[in-house]
Parts: sequence; structure tokens; C-alpha cells
Amino acid sequence: MKKHYRKENDCLNCGTILEGKFCHNCGQENLEMKESFGHMMNHAISDYFHFDHQFFSTLKPLFTKPGFLTKEYMAGRRANYLHPVKMYIFISLVYFVVLFQTGSNLVHANVDSSIPKTTQAAIDSIAKDPEIPANVKKALIDKLKKNGTIIGTAKINGKTVKITDNKDTVNKYFLSPISSDSTYKAYLTSQQKLPPTQRDGIIKRYYNEKAFSYRAKYGDRTKDVIIEEFQHNIPKMMFLLLPFCALVLMVAFRNNKKYYVEHLIYSFHLHCFIFLFLVAIMLLQWIIPSDTIDGILGFLAFLTIVWYIYRSLRVVYGRSRWRTISKLIGASLIYLVGFVMCISLAFIITAITGA
Repeated sequence: MKKHYRKENDCLNCGTILEGKFCHNCGQENLEMKESFGHMMNHAISDYFHFDHQFFSTLKPLFTKPGFLTKEYMAGRRANYLHPVKMYIFISLVYFVVLFQTGSNLVHANVDSSIPKTTQAAIDSIAKDPEIPANVKKALIDKLKKNGTIIGTAKINGKTVKITDNKDTVNKYFLSPISSDSTYKAYLTSQQKLPPTQRDGIIKRYYNEKAFSYRAKYGDRTKDVIIEEFQHNIPKMMFLLLPFCALVLMVAFRNNKKYYVEHLIYSFHLHCFIFLFLVAIMLLQWIIPSDTIDGILGFLAFLTIVWYIYRSLRVVYGRSRWRTISKLIGASLIYLVGFVMCISLAFIITAITGA
């Protein structure tokens, strides 16, 4: 569809005098303001397929040529490829959606294997009992699978059914107050009655405040709520971890005399590959639910990622084989420590800000 350009040569966005169809100052195309629906859709679709073309042009070397995209970017050859930050945001979004979705589905698919043995025994007993009606069996078994407990007793064909289990113990006592008081107000009152030397310190007092707050707001769902909020914070934590990864690389390869931003670009490309590769692995594990297949795919994924990192480091930094391996081991250990610290910090922040 033919585009309709304005006859005027001033940019509507920044006012610059134009020398062509695009503004050389801000990049806006000099199109007519009052465009038809067809022209508007054509413009949008063109932009989409431009992104689509860039994405697939980037995808092939990302998988088949480790380190190539970083070298191309730093050499100034960027027009045919997605910007590293834009690519990372898109791929990480896909990765975390698949991660949490497949993880949730796997939990539901294997619900029976996660049921405590005592509860499973009760389920088997109910299922085999010929005196319990089928509809009652189903209701009892569903209740057991969901909660691991049935409160109280019930008369079924003259038989008393009472089933209890401690499956909810973790949820019930997760982030419990370090106090026998029932509310935070009662806890403060108890503290005031103690001599100053026997009162809880500021950290313990703050912990109890949050614990009582979670108990009052969420009850036994505290653990589930915190884990859900923690999952929402993981993508933000990973994005903030990228500058740390670049810093580790800058220290490890300081003799290469590269700017910090070059290490950062490499970090973006590396994490894009890892995320997209793990998406493929998780989808395969989801499609073929088998412990054996999971183990094989996990092992192959580990080997592939290690090889990819090694190869991309050699391409980008040009070090010898053994020097690259030693740098890889050292940088990986430091990154792992930083990763664990960030995970712990993210969890603490989630717990502090959640209630």
C-alpha cells in the first residue's frame, strides 16, 4: 500500500527542516496526519514485520555463532539485529512466563507424588472401600489431595471416617511469630512488662511485626503469597544482576582494555541465549513428562550452556583455550555467589514489603 507523505518539509515532531522522507534529527517519518484505517494498519504491520525480520536475523547467529552478535554490535554493524536490551526484555518475558507456567503445570500433573505417604494411604483406603459411595469417595479424595486433612468425623454407611495429616504444617508455621502472643498488640504489651534487658531487639521485634501482619492478613496462605510475590520479583532481580555480571567480566578480562559497556552488551547476549535455550528445554520436558528424559535434557542443557559460554568468551575476548577456561571458572564462581546473594536479598525484600 502506497504511503502518503506531507508536502510540507518541516518535521511535525521536532520542527526540523527535512531533507527527505525521514527527519534526520528525530527519525520520524513525514507522513500525512489524517491517514485512513488501511494506511494506519499498514504502518503498524510494517513496523511489526521489521521487528520480526530483525528478531529472526538475530536468532540464527545467537544460537549458531557464540559471541558473534557482540562482535558485530561493537563493530557498528547493528541495523540487521535487534538491540541487545530490547531483545533481552522480550526473551526474558517469554522465559519467565514459560518457567512459572510449566512449573505450575508440572506440580499439578504430579500432584499424587507430592502427597505425604500417610495421606496417600488414606486415599488408597477410601478408594478400595466398597461400602463408601462413589460420589462420597470422590469428595473425600479431592479434599485430601487439596488440603491433606479432613476436619472432624463423618458417618458413612454406619462407619466413622476421620482423616488427618500434617501436610499444611509448613504453611501454618511459615514465617510464624517468635512469640506465644496471639496479636502484635499483645506481643508489645508483653514486651513492655519485661525489664529492658530482657526485651527483644529491633530485628526480632520487626520480624514479629511482619509475622503477625502476615498471619492476620493471609493466615495459612502466607507461604503461597510470599512465593508468588517472590516470583514476580525474580525478573527484576535478574535484570539488575546483568550489570554485576558485566562487572565480573570487566575484572576477569581487564587486560583486554574493553569498556564496561562492551562487557554489558556481551552479558545481554549471553543471558538471551541461556533464557531462550532453557525455554526450549522446558517445553520439551513439559511435552514429554518423564523423569529419565528430564535428567537427560537437564544434563545436555548444562553441557551446552557451559560450551556456549566458553566459546563466546574465546570469540569476544580472544584469549587462549586454557586461559579462557580458568577465567570462566573464576568468573562463574563469583557470579554464582552474587546470584545467591541477590536471590536471598530479593526474598527478604519480598517478605518485608509484602504485608
